[in-house]
Amino acid sequence: MNLAELNKVAGAMVAPGRGILAADESSGTIKKRFDAIGAESTADSRRDYREFLFRSSEAMSKYISGVILYDETIRQNAKDGTPLVKVIEAAGAIPGIKVDKGTTPLPFCPGELITEGLDGLGQRLAEYRGLGARFAKWRAVIDIGPGIPSYAAL
Repeated sequence: MNLAELNKVAGAMVAPGRGILAADESSGTIKKRFDAIGAESTADSRRDYREFLFRSSEAMSKYISGVILYDETIRQNAKDGTPLVKVIEAAGAIPGIKVDKGTTPLPFCPGELITEGLDGLGQRLAEYRGLGARFAKWRAVIDIGPGIPSYAAL
């Protein structure tokens, strides 16, 4: 990605009145949401739910500048075979990708977590770019409390 393209993406993502849709729920997290409403969580039902969001053309075109996707989602096609990334682009939003691999307890630091996913990040970024992602999200958790964050966590 060249600097001009990066500037274009960054400017579009912070356009006045628009925001970023976080559609990067893991399969486990979206299953909990579906369970709460009595819906079965299958690859098709997750796809249908996401497609419904991304095809909400008025809301997408007016209010959404970018959509953060999960690994499963960036690889999914809509029911008609159109890649969901293309559905997002057609709605005027920029597809992005969550690249961290979640958190795990930080060894020897009780109560603290570390975000995983640096191993292989370069290859994943290149693959996601090929799949249509134009930005990436990395989430790091730093708990704050008595005695934390520790020096090791920082």
